Amino acid sequence: MTPIHFAAKELLNPANPVTVNLIGAGGTGSQMLTALARMNHSLVALGHPGLHIVLYDDDDVTEANFGRQLFADAELHLNKSVALISRVNRFFGTNWKAVAEKFTLQKVKTFPQSGKANIYISCVDSVATRFEIETVITTILQQSASWKRDRPLYWMDCGNSRQTGQVVLSTVGAVAQPESKKYEPIGVLPMVTAEFKDLLEAEKDNQEPSCSLAEALEKQDLFINSTLANMGASLLWNLFREGLTVYRGFFLNLKDFRTQPIPVG
Repeated sequence: MTPIHFAAKELLNPANPVTVNLIGAGGTGSQMLTALARMNHSLVALGHPGLHIVLYDDDDVTEANFGRQLFADAELHLNKSVALISRVNRFFGTNWKAVAEKFTLQKVKTFPQSGKANIYISCVDSVATRFEIETVITTILQQSASWKRDRPLYWMDCGNSRQTGQVVLSTVGAVAQPESKKYEPIGVLPMVTAEFKDLLEAEKDNQEPSCSLAEALEKQDLFINSTLANMGASLLWNLFREGLTVYRGFFLNLKDFRTQPIPVG
């Protein structure tokens, strides 16, 4: 039988907007926010309560961010999350929130809803930050009752180098699956920090700021972030619309225009 993951019921017919913590407002995060705004608008048009986003980033906009990231001259030196959320709220009429802080366990109690959300999306460059996010999510899960509407359900991690990248969708704990005679339901999708721990620990972070767009493009190509964000958002969109998925992510090589999906089982 084909392995398949059925979406958590809280996503499909909720009484309130599905809560999403988007962590990182840089190259991929800024593009992901726009994709989520489009998704929210479409879900509401289809009768779904939509999404409520909280965007986390402690970094400010620099001139090197123009072009590759979605920032304008007027937003220079503003906090990235504040600039992006303000713009999206004006454009789409949403009431989403910005937090000009790093998403850490030490600060989580001061965050909106104490950092709780149904879906976590990380768009970060640092390996250490990914492990910190895992710690925060698992801690919140341990403190959340199974019946609470803001309990963690999924974590989607987006990462990339200059011309390659990957998106990995994980469950936070087990998601209840219906019985099926046609498919093999998979209730647990492994976290990126567990499945690819050795690879992540072998990576070297390069978080030195770029002085210009030309220098930034030597680290990450112009369209790798937007391609990754849109494909990752498409994975989530299909989960909402179809209520199931046979894939839990993908590997992307933009240089060779190749994509390799990751099956759920």
